[in-house]
Order: sequence, then structure tokens, then C-alpha cells
Amino acid sequence: MKIKKIKLTNFRGYKDTTEIEFNDLTVFVGRNDIGKSTVLEALDLFFNEGKGIIKYDKADVNVESQERQFIIEVIFGEIPDEVIVDATYRTSLQQEYMLNRESELDIIKKFNGTKCSGTFIRAYHPTNDNCSNLLTKKVTELRKIIRDSAIECDNQATNSVMRKAIWKYYEDELELKMVDLDVTAGEDTKKIWAKMSTFLPAFFLFQSDRANTDGDKEVQDPLKAAVAQFLQETEIQETLNNIAMQVEEKLKEVSERTLEKLKDMDSEVANTLKPIIPSATSLKWSDVFKNVSITADEDIPINKRGSGVKRLILLNFFRAEAERRQEESDSVGIIYAIEEPETSQHFSNQKILAEALSELSKAPNTQVVLTTHSGAIVKALQYDDLRLVTENDQKEKCITSVQSNILVYPSMNEVNYTAFGEVTEEYHDELYGFINGNDWLTEYENGKTQIPYKRLLRNGTIRDETRTLTHYIRDVMHHPENTNNTKYTYQQLQQSIEDMREYIIGKIGLNTVNESNQ
Repeated sequence: MKIKKIKLTNFRGYKDTTEIEFNDLTVFVGRNDIGKSTVLEALDLFFNEGKGIIKYDKADVNVESQERQFIIEVIFGEIPDEVIVDATYRTSLQQEYMLNRESELDIIKKFNGTKCSGTFIRAYHPTNDNCSNLLTKKVTELRKIIRDSAIECDNQATNSVMRKAIWKYYEDELELKMVDLDVTAGEDTKKIWAKMSTFLPAFFLFQSDRANTDGDKEVQDPLKAAVAQFLQETEIQETLNNIAMQVEEKLKEVSERTLEKLKDMDSEVANTLKPIIPSATSLKWSDVFKNVSITADEDIPINKRGSGVKRLILLNFFRAEAERRQEESDSVGIIYAIEEPETSQHFSNQKILAEALSELSKAPNTQVVLTTHSGAIVKALQYDDLRLVTENDQKEKCITSVQSNILVYPSMNEVNYTAFGEVTEEYHDELYGFINGNDWLTEYENGKTQIPYKRLLRNGTIRDETRTLTHYIRDVMHHPENTNNTKYTYQQLQQSIEDMREYIIGKIGLNTVNESNQ
């Protein structure tokens, strides 16, 4: 199961509902404080409900909103063919009418800032009074419907079987409509949701600004993520359940013997006592491994090393995971969300990291979500991987997929300029080449201010000429052997890039990504 899209409503800077499409690899780019990390943190709240990296905070509700809650909606695709929603009977979410019109699992969680106040499944569901709300009904209520309507049903001990029989009986009168099913309303429904939660993908958020403490999760979380994955594997779950049941039987035996002996001395007291033993399913095996960590020589915590080394460990964890998960086609679903993975990494390492995360996203049942400010990482990706976060004049957020046909000049340098304001000689060279290659240079330079340029001839003499700013920058850039001209400034380079972008827009009739979003 994988995320297809999410919707944020009233969460921090996302006041109006903002919809975001997801791929196996989804990378958010944009200027500082524009709302990239907010998306990752919303997902952490959705999956971990305050028990992950991000904690509940009343300030998460949009400050301009009159509402006192925010909503995070996640829509999943690649739904498993079979699930167990109650008892041990295998069924499907389609048969249970728990999917939307597009056969997707649409889960909505509402938060009031201090807790998750409600979980709903938006589904194309029966609304006929005779067969609606069956998921919330207890076994006795389902049996009564079957008995009163004389519905054929051989198995009246399993809720899934009875629901299926009732819906089949009314199959021509279901009155299917999109409704929000409250999966935390009743006791039985809560059990169904608890079952469903187990086959949602695990979500792990790695942030770049970890505090430098002995318990620094920036290093420890990769191992905890691995532990969580392993504990979800069917074979390991069966082994742990067997261990738990064996211990439970032993405890019951000891408790019963103790109470029997107590009866010999005081039967009245013995009759008021009973052993309380947690069920195997309620045990938190992850707590057994909560102290997993990585240490350097002489047990020196890795977090005492430089930030570059710490992030290097994280980088190679993802490289190793890419290999391992490619080899294990039946691996459990997992989502790695990484904020600014390039932090403290050398340029060459950033390129390796981009390749590793791209490979990891191709592994079975795996998604990778990033935020980045690195032009090197962006250039290693595909257009379809990118989501540009922008803001219009009313400070409304907009997140769009990046497509080459809506760019001024179709390149990753254009994406970096639009997303980060990255002014580079490489981008200037691309724009100049694009104009010149289309035989537009004469028209582009017509009427522009000329500035002095000293041309170095082959015989070593200097000739005074003039150039437009763009042509001047291009010649200074491409003729470093000519040291007779003043180096252009950053501001001049930026101005020339803007001039060329404006000209290209006029020629090909396209808007920049920023303009199209506004």
C-alpha cells in the first residue's frame, strides 16, 4: 500500500485544502520557510499521532482560521487483495465497501491540537437504512438483521461473513454514496480500525536539525526504523506470538497454583482474586529494542562526532536499505521521509545520496519523501519526482508537479532558479545557448544597452568593442584567458538571467512555474 495523495486543511500555513500528488519518490523544493517540511511533519502526525518525531501543538491550527482543528487526509493506492478486519476471516476492503469510487483507501484524521479527535474512512458505502452502518454493529445486531429478513448465512459467528450476506441480499438496493465512516466510534469499529492500521505502511521521519544529545534520534532512528520493519514481518510476528502465548500459559499455570494454595489458607480472599495477564497482541516488542544505537570506538556515541559524520551514517543506512529491500520482494510497506538529506554533506556525497534514495524508492513497497535545498540533488532527479511549493500574493500555499512544458527553459537549472533563486553561470550559459540556438540572439540584443569589452585577438593585441550585458557575461565566462575585462558581479549575472527568461517567455508564450501558480 502506497500514498497516492494527501490533503492538508487548516494545518499551519495550509489554510485552504491543499492537495499533493505522491510518487514512489517525491521531493519538495522551494524557498526557505515556504512550507516544505510542514508536509513531512503532517505525515508524521497522521501515521504516529504524536508518538513520532512531531508532537501535538495547538499552534498547528492555522492562525487565520476560525476553526479549532486541522485535518490531514491521506489517500492510498495499491490496496492488498485480502485483509483481516475481524476475527481471522480474510476479506477485502472492496467487499467491505471501505474504498472510495476510485478503489482507493481514503483516511481522514482530525486533530484539535492536543490529540487526534476523530478518524474516518471516506468510502463509497451503502446508505440504505436496512444495510448501512454494518461496520459499527455488533455480532448480535448483525444476527438480528439476518434473522428478521430471513437472510441465508451459514456462518453467524464471523462479522465479515454476516455483513457480506446482508449486503448481497440488498445488492440491488444498496444506495451507494460517498460517506465518512467513523472508525473510532464504537467498540467493534475500533477493533476493525486496529486491524486495518497494521497493514498501513510504517512511516519514519528523519530531520536535519536534531539536538546534539546522547539520545540523538538522528543516528538512532535508522536502527529503530529497521526494528519496526522486522517486527512487522509475518514470520517474526508468528514467532513472537508463540513466545508470548507460551509465557502466558506458564503465567496462568503459576497464578492458578498460587490461588489454589491460597484457598487452603483463606478461601474467601482467594475467591476475590484473579490473575491479569496482558494478551500477546498487546505486547510492545519494540520496547525490547528501544536502546539500539551505534557507537564508535571505546563506546563513544556517534552523536559526539561531527554533523557530517552523523549524516554520513544516515546516508549509508539508506544505501544499504536500497540493496536489502530490492532483494526482499515481500518486504513490509514503509515510507522514509527525510528533511534536507544533503545537510553537512560534501557535493560528491550529495550526488551519491540522490542516487541511493532514488534506488531505494524503486524497492518493493517503499516510498521516499524528501525536502531539499540542494541543486545537486535536484539535478539527479526526474521532473516527475519534484513538487514545487510556492505562495501567491494572498500568502496561499500551492504545490505543483514540475513539468518541462511549463518551464521557461526546460532544465533542472530552471527548477533550481525557480525553487531556490539559485543564480549560476551554468544556468546563464543554458539560457544563452537556448536563445542563440533558436537564432533569436540578434532580436534579443536589439536595443539593449552596450557596455565596453576588450577583445583579445589571436595575435595578442586588444580591440575595444561593446557587448550587451548578457553577451559580455558569456564572453568573460568562456574566455578566462582574456584577463583584460572586469569580472561581472552577482547582481549582473542575476539581471542577465532575468532578461533572458523574460525574453523567452515573450517568444514561446509560457509562464514560469511561479507565475502559473499565482
